[in-house]
Amino acid sequence: MPHVESGMKVGLFGGSFNPPHDGHVLVADIALRRLGLDQLWWMVTPGNPLKSRHQLAPLTERIALSEAIAGDPRIKVTAFEQSLGQSYTARTLEKIREKNRAIRFVWIMGADNLRSFHHWQDWQKIACTFPIAVIDRPGATLSYLSSKMARTFDYARVDEDHAAALAFRKAPAWTFIHGPRSPLSSTALRQNVNND
Repeated sequence: MPHVESGMKVGLFGGSFNPPHDGHVLVADIALRRLGLDQLWWMVTPGNPLKSRHQLAPLTERIALSEAIAGDPRIKVTAFEQSLGQSYTARTLEKIREKNRAIRFVWIMGADNLRSFHHWQDWQKIACTFPIAVIDRPGATLSYLSSKMARTFDYARVDEDHAAALAFRKAPAWTFIHGPRSPLSSTALRQNVNND
């Protein structure tokens, strides 16, 4: 895990990043700015249990591409999840909390992931581990309202005007952050490569 100092506010941005693209950078930039983060851990996962590994590029390649595209020095590209021997977010977050008691973490996710969030293993436990910042993505602005996560934790929603204080909230707490949106997606980029 990247080095942190006591009291820091750190965003956790996990994904396959297969491949990473400017849309990911935009989400990271918005999170850094709006949440007032000291660091953002760009967590390249060994693989998503809900996605096929058939087209998954090697982890070392995805790490190298992520490092090349993440320009802000506050972004720390890491793949420590590989050393944990599993790829379930709930367990990863438990380990992060165990090893970093004095750090204020926020889980960061694109709004497009909110639709399927309730299919993640122990999704309610994830929501109760760290506050969550959901960053707007094309086509997901309205659908997030009907997501199971948004309905289940409606009482814990924080107005985005107070996003900078989210890291100090006790989970469950979440906010939806509007802002510039990139139409890029890793799936579409892979399809374009395969069609060439």
